[in-house]
Amino acid sequence: MTRDGGPGAGENAAAGEEPGYGIGAVSRRLGVPASTLRTWNLRYGIGPSRRSPGGHRRYDDADLRRLEEMNRLIRTGMPPADAARQALRPRPASGERPAHAAGEGAAAPPEPAGRPESSGWPQSHGPFDSPRPFDRPGSQEGTAPPALTVRAAGEPGLPSAVMLARAASALDVATVSAGLDAALAGHGVVWTWERLVLPVFAAITRRQRDTGAGIDVEHLFSDRLQAALARFAARAPSPVHPRPVLLAGAEEEQHTLPIHALAAALGTFGVDTRVLGARTPYTALADAMRRLGPAAVFVWSQTRETGDPAPLVGLPGLRPACRVVAGGPGWRDDLPTQVTRVNTFRDAISAVMTTLR
Repeated sequence: MTRDGGPGAGENAAAGEEPGYGIGAVSRRLGVPASTLRTWNLRYGIGPSRRSPGGHRRYDDADLRRLEEMNRLIRTGMPPADAARQALRPRPASGERPAHAAGEGAAAPPEPAGRPESSGWPQSHGPFDSPRPFDRPGSQEGTAPPALTVRAAGEPGLPSAVMLARAASALDVATVSAGLDAALAGHGVVWTWERLVLPVFAAITRRQRDTGAGIDVEHLFSDRLQAALARFAARAPSPVHPRPVLLAGAEEEQHTLPIHALAAALGTFGVDTRVLGARTPYTALADAMRRLGPAAVFVWSQTRETGDPAPLVGLPGLRPACRVVAGGPGWRDDLPTQVTRVNTFRDAISAVMTTLR
């Protein structure tokens, strides 16, 4: 039995139930609302790391220990972001003393230079117009992607960003695919995006800028990433919301990778998504809206040429209401007031999930 009187992860499995802990059980154990746990997972990447045979995300004992530590640190007055970073630090091996016990200070180490901020969107197919269009201010340009430490021990199949970038540069399809699959299965879309995809795309961009080469690497990595996202999305749990979400590229917009990533991330929350893809005519998008009655429509514009906001005004009004969300660096500033603009990957997820509540 666990401390709260409920069965542990192993006991659930022995009893024929889905292994691990559901969010309700974790909420009761920690005294933290389930909505807060979802926010911690979305913002800080501290959440369920396994998937049950039924396709549901479950917390294991290691996840629970990290959440307990984060909750404890927050109660001492530490900001949630700092508490999450410290809780995600690998635990010392048996017999080793943690740094703060040895007098080296209990504060979490500073983020390594060059690591992309957690709000970034990568760019996709075709030459990059800018290295990281959605990084928060303060990101450092011109630094090599760091070797990233895996947040949990015992994951030999999970590569660092440097390893993945090298495999992509060598056009090593098998290694790139295996690394992306392992990261998505172990940590989900947002973690993989921020810790692996963004640094790899940044390295590819620098190579293109410095040498004029690397289009082949970019295309291969984009292709393998889209395939990995499709495999991951295929294992998503059954939708729990009756109304789907439409995702489309703006008319004449060729870039689609961010749309597929968002669809995969939403799928983990039980959201039914329909991806219309690149160069979606606004007339076709309007027809799809009338037929499906979606809860939200996400439209991506990566380049200034495709970011004309005027056609968004002509999208049909639906009952019940449909929220239109515009993402990407291409949109101009005069978006209609009824359109929600998002500037980060996580904001896009939040905007859609808020609509579905």
